Amino acid sequence: MAEKKPTQRVAADNRKARYNYEILETFEAGLELTGTEVKSLRGGKATIAESYAGPQGTDIFLINANIPEYLEANRWNHSPRRPRRLLLHRRQINKLLSAVEREGLTLIPLKIYFNDKGRAKLDLALARGKKLHDKRDSEKKRDWQRDKARLMRGDKG
Repeated sequence: MAEKKPTQRVAADNRKARYNYEILETFEAGLELTGTEVKSLRGGKATIAESYAGPQGTDIFLINANIPEYLEANRWNHSPRRPRRLLLHRRQINKLLSAVEREGLTLIPLKIYFNDKGRAKLDLALARGKKLHDKRDSEKKRDWQRDKARLMRGDKG
């Protein structure tokens, strides 16, 4: 019997995060959402490009993520940019809070997806911002890998 691979249906992706930040560690967090937010996420219109996660009290919240209103929900709709609480274990929360406060790191959302049980999850990264020369180095490495693969195939570019 073949193993069943876990399926992830991506609802929102932060493509610039890996370019602008050096990813040190990733965490999977649940999201505390209302019903209309889940329906809107399933439509795939959410954006997390300008969002970040930060502490509020003893919890961590996703701030500035845009999940647009669900059009069929009339008066029970949600606010598109409201802060959303992240569901993490207490030990993970304490680790992330100490890293943000002491080491000056940033919590960046990488993607929102639905796992195989249909639950909305968030890939959260503990990251450090890249300087301009670091961005140039990573761009140079990426170009070299692309050229090397092209040379190995024998393409004339």
